Amino acid sequence: MKIGIAKEIKDHEFRVALTPEGVDEVVRNGHEVWVETTAGQGADFPDDSYRAVGARIASSAEELFDRVETILKVKEPLASEIASLQPRHTLFTFLHLASSKPLTEALMKSGCTAIAYETMEDEKGHLPMLLPMSQIAGKLAVQIGAHYLERTQGGKGILLGGLPGVSRGHVVILGAGGVGSNAVEVALGIGARVTVIGNDMSQLQRLQERFGNNMTTLASQR
Repeated sequence: MKIGIAKEIKDHEFRVALTPEGVDEVVRNGHEVWVETTAGQGADFPDDSYRAVGARIASSAEELFDRVETILKVKEPLASEIASLQPRHTLFTFLHLASSKPLTEALMKSGCTAIAYETMEDEKGHLPMLLPMSQIAGKLAVQIGAHYLERTQGGKGILLGGLPGVSRGHVVILGAGGVGSNAVEVALGIGARVTVIGNDMSQLQRLQERFGNNMTTLASQR
């Protein structure tokens, strides 16, 4: 199989679909891997690190799409990429099609086979491709929220961890799944008062067992 790793062209997107270590494993399994030049640059993986494990470097997106049948990305394709998709292509990436009818229709028109990472399940019904995204989102949510509580950012000047004689901030988290549990971990680590609201009692129970009385859980019917 000829597999291509496309460079992300969406603004402020620096990730790459496969690391050199991952490419090495794919090549060892007998597949031909092409990497669009500088695709890994934003993640500190230069072209030479891919060459070293047997990948070939495509000089442009056009060359990459022309040479391969399977395309790996991180984010949904933009217009210029969709224009290069053909019925012979299989695209693997995060798509989030529920929020974009135009993208859905464009992919259908291209004739390609598009597989969304966020819908891929393992044998237990879990979403392994979505897990690391959820972990990052949960941890960043508290970090970014704390930043915008600063007076210089238009906030109320609340320090989440508090100080002697100063009340700590109160973080309310909606949902007790992957994103929520990681947000709880960071918020408690900062020293904030934490309340989690969720509609899945098993998830709330797991959080309560993990963090004990350091947090409060509330059940929601919505």
